Amino acid sequence: MQHQQPSAAVLAFSGMIALAVAMGIGRFAFTPLLPMMQQDAGLELAQAGWLAGANYLGYLVGALAAGALPWSVATQLRVGLAGVALTTALMAIGDSWTAWAAWRFIAGLGSAIVLVSTATLCMGRLAAMGKSNKAGIVFAGVGAGIALAGLLSMGLALAHVSSSTAWLVMGLMALLGTIAARRLWGSPASTSTSFRSTVPVPKSSGQSATDTDLPAQQAPSGESAHSVLLRHWRMIACYTSFGFGYILPATFLPAQARQLVSDPAVFGLAWPVFGIAAAASTLVTSRLLQAFSRRKIWIVSQLIMAVGVLLPALWTSIVAIVIAALCVGGTLLVITMIGMQEAQARGGAHARILTAAITTAFALGQLIGPIFFSVIHDWLGVSLAVALQLASAVLVLGVFFLLRPFPSAPSLAAPFH
Repeated sequence: MQHQQPSAAVLAFSGMIALAVAMGIGRFAFTPLLPMMQQDAGLELAQAGWLAGANYLGYLVGALAAGALPWSVATQLRVGLAGVALTTALMAIGDSWTAWAAWRFIAGLGSAIVLVSTATLCMGRLAAMGKSNKAGIVFAGVGAGIALAGLLSMGLALAHVSSSTAWLVMGLMALLGTIAARRLWGSPASTSTSFRSTVPVPKSSGQSATDTDLPAQQAPSGESAHSVLLRHWRMIACYTSFGFGYILPATFLPAQARQLVSDPAVFGLAWPVFGIAAAASTLVTSRLLQAFSRRKIWIVSQLIMAVGVLLPALWTSIVAIVIAALCVGGTLLVITMIGMQEAQARGGAHARILTAAITTAFALGQLIGPIFFSVIHDWLGVSLAVALQLASAVLVLGVFFLLRPFPSAPSLAAPFH
């Protein structure tokens, strides 16, 4: 049976839904549901940190496994989405912390596989259609999923349902999203494609590459992959600081808001604001890149994020929480996208290796964050406010790695002003 190729708009929208499921639910549904689990399941902040760490460990494993699995990209996408939906629903069964950790680990693994496979399918096919400008719609799914999960959690909290019921509802939403995204794997091209064969090729040999759209396969530069990673240690270190710095507010903002305001109609707004800011940021980043260099945008964004992380630690107010959500949510995907573009521009013949390296660095940073907090909270009695101050300092430290331009790939990358 022949499948009709979806249009660029349908493809981008399907990719947006897939990322909304993977990231909004698979990665971050735990964040807005944490206040409900604290209330009816007695979950403590340190325990929540370990559960978040399990999810981020799964994300790290999934990111590493996605390029090594023998399945087609479409098969990985289906399995990843199904895993997110199933393990999200399983969070509703019982109150075993060990089981919760296992389900969150698998959900994180599935979300990483979905992210990689969705980007692979959408980016390659949109480029082939000459519609690469629709990539922002695809990645807006991350923020849209976060916002929708937050609004849904707020509504469920106002309806006074239990956290277990809320997890079932989230699982159902993930299942519906999986069905809605089915056009991503509905064509013969997607079902037979592997990760090793999905790198977009320029339309013609005379087509020039800009600093934000370099071909992933380039002529060998004579430089080893190891030397490329050593040459770009500052980029890798900066991306690690980024992962570590953002993850504490991305895990605990609603819980912080609940400590200040008991009304779920108020504290529940923190996470939707975070998601809306993230979704909007992907749509304006391309315009910013027309006026400013990547390095300037990255520096300013990371400093804004550092302010957002620090603010709730210094100012005990729901207003501070909302501003923090805007600052962190509004810069999360900007730095993510610019970092990926920079790795592609600077990596030369080893662009994919450098991209994988910064992705792994980011995953390590966000894995260390909540586990580090749980350890220092349990053993040293360190408060979340102090941990946020440390996270903000790490983000500022990462900015120092951006003060000097990154070295260019030989005769390939445009200057990173």
